[in-house]
Amino acid sequence: MAFGECISGNEKFSKWLLNNGFPELAALAYAIRGSEEAISWLMKNGFQHYAALDSAIVNDPKAYLWLKANKQDFLIIFADACHMKKEAIGWLQEKNLHIFIHLAKKIKEFCDGQVFDYHKIHF
Repeated sequence: MAFGECISGNEKFSKWLLNNGFPELAALAYAIRGSEEAISWLMKNGFQHYAALDSAIVNDPKAYLWLKANKQDFLIIFADACHMKKEAIGWLQEKNLHIFIHLAKKIKEFCDGQVFDYHKIHF
């Protein structure tokens, strides 16, 4: 649940994750929120699978291929659940992994709420 709150931007839970042995989950939440620094941290600290998950959540086909090649089947299902794909949601329900459905919904809501501002592009 702390991870889900971190995705929502709750700094209190980010600090809790960092101080209680889950820095990779804090970094993943920040990566999902768009932090390049967090992605870099994941890559440097042996959590390439979470960096790939972040990319798969935004539909990067290379990330899906990497996850598949590295037998990260659950992360592929979770990325698909973040896109509300029925098969993935159904699989999570069958396995009683309702927390991951909740997290997928939080991620979907966050991603859907992002607005691309073309005024911030620097040429």
